[in-house]
Amino acid sequence: MKSRRQSTLLKLIEMYDISTQSELTERLSDAGFNATQATVSRDIKELRLVKAVGANGKSKYAVSHSTTDSGFSEKLLTIFRESVLSYDNAQNIVVLKTMPGLASAACSAIDSMQSSDIVGTLAGDDTAFLVMHTAESASDFCKSLSKMLS
Repeated sequence: MKSRRQSTLLKLIEMYDISTQSELTERLSDAGFNATQATVSRDIKELRLVKAVGANGKSKYAVSHSTTDSGFSEKLLTIFRESVLSYDNAQNIVVLKTMPGLASAACSAIDSMQSSDIVGTLAGDDTAFLVMHTAESASDFCKSLSKMLS
């Protein structure tokens, strides 16, 4: 569902000069997606959308063409996938077990995600702690880790 919504979102910003999250939410609704403003906000961040000046001189959402950051993020994601051995959550804390010496790299990859659910990360040699805002966000993060690592 998320990937279909994000794909539709990208098509919408190509077709229309969309300048606000509420307009984007409305267009998604018209396309059959029941998305909240918070969901749209997360999608914008994950898709790395930026505000650009449209042909009419007004700002609109557009895909960032900066390759430096996304290339760096892809490398970190690869390191993350290769380094994490296991994970679990206890209340609002997620514990990652990594290969020796790679907990810091895993935390760096997580920090680059800039998730608003993460309060902070702490890395040892082969163990990392992620402090989340709530137990629910820790559980949700573990679910997303499962998808990311499979």
